[in-house]
Amino acid sequence: MPKSVRGPLSAVLLVLACLLVPLGALSTWAKYEIGDRDSYVATMAPLASDPAVRAAVADAVTDSVMEEIDVGPLRGAVEAFVRDAVRSFTETGAYRTAWNAANRAAHDAVQSALNDDTNGEVTIDLAPITEQIKRQLEDDGVPFASKIPVKHTEVTVLESDDLGRLWRSFHALQVAGVWPAVAAAVLAVAGVLLAARRRRAVVATALGMALAAALLAAAVALGRALTLDDLPPDISRDAAGAVYDALTETLRVTAWVIIATALVVALAVWLVPRLRGRGHGGSGRPHGGSRTRPPGYRHAETRGR
Repeated sequence: MPKSVRGPLSAVLLVLACLLVPLGALSTWAKYEIGDRDSYVATMAPLASDPAVRAAVADAVTDSVMEEIDVGPLRGAVEAFVRDAVRSFTETGAYRTAWNAANRAAHDAVQSALNDDTNGEVTIDLAPITEQIKRQLEDDGVPFASKIPVKHTEVTVLESDDLGRLWRSFHALQVAGVWPAVAAAVLAVAGVLLAARRRRAVVATALGMALAAALLAAAVALGRALTLDDLPPDISRDAAGAVYDALTETLRVTAWVIIATALVVALAVWLVPRLRGRGHGGSGRPHGGSRTRPPGYRHAETRGR
């Protein structure tokens, strides 16, 4: 292949490889972290012990319970007792089981909507969780707990109409899976092999990938700020922030690992030839080698024979 073609082609391949780095991280995360039910539930499970999340759950459950019972003038005292009982419930193993069940149901609902071409609502049935909470409140002696109805309550999590392009983009990321990351690696290798100066190409590619990963980390941070700013006033920002951080932790870690690895590779490739030059005394000739013979040395040796 002519050099006039190899140079530009190498540059194009390396740029594409760098651009695919954040896309590969996003698609792998969407497929194997969010798309896999067990991984999603495991990611969300630690939030059952998060103070902000527990407080938000206690407030929501208390408000829901108080809407279903009429205690007249005792409402304030009963509400306080219910709130304390629910907070105690959030410290039990039964609550963690209910929390995992709710997240499993939410994941199934979201994935069903992603895989469905229709624009239906994503809903979760809270009846199993309500049953466990009612039983716990009855065991704790909460007044009127037996009157709490356990019915199929469908809560709308989201509507696909509301997500628009973001909805379709996330589905496309899940379909792509690990392949953008594989394509980035293949394009990087091909671009380096085609480059006239391969060492320089490796350094440039590593720095480009580090920059792309840094942009991904910045996008995750910006997404957090935008998400919290758009929350309704009745939703806890601390709880929502904890959920966002849990869901995007893998993305953040991946971005920083790519940045660190790429910078180490770039620094190593840049330093190696310079360290070798110092090891040879800067002349390119190993220590202990033969010295340069003075002019006329061979002629004098010939005349002496």
